[in-house]
Amino acid sequence: MKLRAPHTVRTPHDVRTPHDVSASLTVFLIAVPLSLGIALATGAPLQSGLVAAVVGGIVAGSLGGAPLQVSGAATSLVVVTADLVHRYGWRATCAVTVLAGLAQLLLGALRVARAALAVSPAIVHGMLAGIGTVIAVGQLHVVLGGSPQNSTLANLTALPGQLTDSHPVTPLIGAVTVAVLLGWRRLRGRAGGMLRRIPAPLAAVALATAASAGLSVPRVELPAWQAPALPQLPQGPVLGVAAVVLTVTLVASMESLLSAVAVDALQARLPAAEQVPPTRLDRELLGQGAANVASGLLGGLPIAGGAMRGSANVEAGARSRGSTVLHGVWVLVCAGLAAGLLEAIPLAALAALVMLVGVRMVSFAHIRHVRRHREFPVYAATFGTVVVLGVLQGVAAGVAVALFLALRRLTRTRVTVTRGPHGHRVRVSGQLTFLAVPRLSRALAQVPDGADTVVELDGSFMDHAAYEALRAWSARHRSRGGRAVVGDDAGRALGEPAGAHTCHPWTPWRNHHCTRPDALPATAAGQLLGGVSAFQRNTAPLVREELARLAREGQRPTQLFLTCADSRLVTSMITSSGPGDLFTVRNVGNLMPPPGSDASCDSVAAAVEYAVEVLEVSSITVCGHSGCGAMQALLTAGEPGTPTPLTPSNPPTSLTAPTPLTRWLRHGRPSLARMGRAYEAGPAGGVTLADRPVTDDHERLSLVNVVQQLDHLTAHPCVARRVREGTLHLHGMYFHVGEAQAYILDRATGTFRAVRPDGASPPPPAAAPDPGPDTYGLTTKV
Repeated sequence: MKLRAPHTVRTPHDVRTPHDVSASLTVFLIAVPLSLGIALATGAPLQSGLVAAVVGGIVAGSLGGAPLQVSGAATSLVVVTADLVHRYGWRATCAVTVLAGLAQLLLGALRVARAALAVSPAIVHGMLAGIGTVIAVGQLHVVLGGSPQNSTLANLTALPGQLTDSHPVTPLIGAVTVAVLLGWRRLRGRAGGMLRRIPAPLAAVALATAASAGLSVPRVELPAWQAPALPQLPQGPVLGVAAVVLTVTLVASMESLLSAVAVDALQARLPAAEQVPPTRLDRELLGQGAANVASGLLGGLPIAGGAMRGSANVEAGARSRGSTVLHGVWVLVCAGLAAGLLEAIPLAALAALVMLVGVRMVSFAHIRHVRRHREFPVYAATFGTVVVLGVLQGVAAGVAVALFLALRRLTRTRVTVTRGPHGHRVRVSGQLTFLAVPRLSRALAQVPDGADTVVELDGSFMDHAAYEALRAWSARHRSRGGRAVVGDDAGRALGEPAGAHTCHPWTPWRNHHCTRPDALPATAAGQLLGGVSAFQRNTAPLVREELARLAREGQRPTQLFLTCADSRLVTSMITSSGPGDLFTVRNVGNLMPPPGSDASCDSVAAAVEYAVEVLEVSSITVCGHSGCGAMQALLTAGEPGTPTPLTPSNPPTSLTAPTPLTRWLRHGRPSLARMGRAYEAGPAGGVTLADRPVTDDHERLSLVNVVQQLDHLTAHPCVARRVREGTLHLHGMYFHVGEAQAYILDRATGTFRAVRPDGASPPPPAAAPDPGPDTYGLTTKV
């Protein structure tokens, strides 16, 4: 879970112009060669790719609901568009683009955009992998100096002959392009200056163009710009045309919406002040529809949002939709003024660029993910059918296989009966529906009267027919002198889910007994062992696969959470995090000793250094809490447990008892001194809570201590360096135990704001007092 300070949503007029201009130039340099390459791959006029980039940037960028998404010629529609151009001609393809845009406008008006996200990821990944394979195989012929065939199978069949009769130069140009694309990130990382700002596609095409200077190779040929011819409806059966329009609509919409979600996730990693409002999917679908209507009327390719262009936009520092719109303007200017430069580009370089894009659409990470979820047959069916028959047929095949597997899992139930030294065990694996009742009845009939029997339900669903069958058998078996336990041998009732605790919402957590087996004594050790036993029985089977993955891949947390050792502060609960999410450091008082402390304090610094340098976390959160014993000890003078009011005329007595605890708490004295200085500046004590006053000195010191420990963090060289680079962000958090309420530090105003259930926070106070120099908020160096 990413913890960050709440922020105020910017209006469309709040545009960070320098950042947007820089990002728009970066995306423009990527979009030009990519648009030309996609047009080349489809067999459409090359200028149609530039038209799609211009319309996608200006129209979709202005009207869409994803401010940082960059739209242009749709990579996922290369195969479909190539088939349209070959079958119906270019004017008919433009008409299909217009009709698909109108369909997108209708879907957006009906507010069904989120329904596209319900499609199985296995179908989406299989479709993209199939499209990528078709693109790569087809463009390989262009790299070799030939022309792609009408189908993937034909391309594969003709490939041996193309290899023997390849152009003598074009394969070398393609190899140069691929080599630069693959190695540019590493080369750019070692270089400096302007080289770091040049995107890989531009560098690859530019170097390939320079290498081909003076050679006789096929190059880009842009026709003279003229008014586009009006689209013409395809000639053919109405159902066939409708199927084509539906294919373009669904594929373009799915690519756009999934890309928008991916760009949202990417920009969510940025600091709060640099984020934009989340994507409005229905509005994004309306923007894409308007862009496709305009592109088809102007003679452009079908348009969709692209994750590659959108991610480049975010990484380049875009702050608003101004970057997307400007990139379209730059493409328009380039198409009008730099046509001569574009015509120097060899076709082999563009084909190699698009070929590599196609190869990268086949993700082995996605394949592993799909296999873990046992949906590889869906992926394989979609992938194979897309490659052999087409996109729409592949999606239909994937849906059919997914439905078949869902029904199979619903109806596949295994019932086994075993006899052991303690009685009979009936194990039911799978979903227990009315279809499995006959098998269940046959198995239960094998259990003799009077036998001790345990029925284990290893599934997540049981319908009413199966429930009644089990309840009736249990009652009959008990009436004949037998013992029947449904679930496990803990005596759970039939209506309870297998493996669940017998806790209810009103059951107190403290010293509850649902996890302690009867054989264990009613002691703390017994409770602990019982809890571990319950974990092995109920939770371990659910998390074993995920933990096995973490064991293989190692830990990769993105957050360091530094908090107090207080037993009431349950980090995984208040951050809704799971295994592998947080790298947690806990100590008395959530203290971060500054550099130069004695070696006895190296444990916390070592953990921070490991998280920052080795794990490369992107965020560190310091979390204090109410009722902190360490803060109370700092406020206490004299005998333990005797609080002394803190005032400028009555400073606390230092803790000087030579014990490990007091030696450790000396790292909290800077927080105490900071609060004392704040008292000198004003009665508020330099601490502000947004929606209520600070309760007392104890809470005030807990809040001030969070800020002070953030200062100690930035004093460590490894943390300071990462913060300067912008790759590490520090956050302050305060958790009020009694209220079960988390507060996040707003560093801009020096105020802790309550985190609301909907993720929103209240606005800052109308007239917040100026805390003065060296008080809370103004001295924070994060």
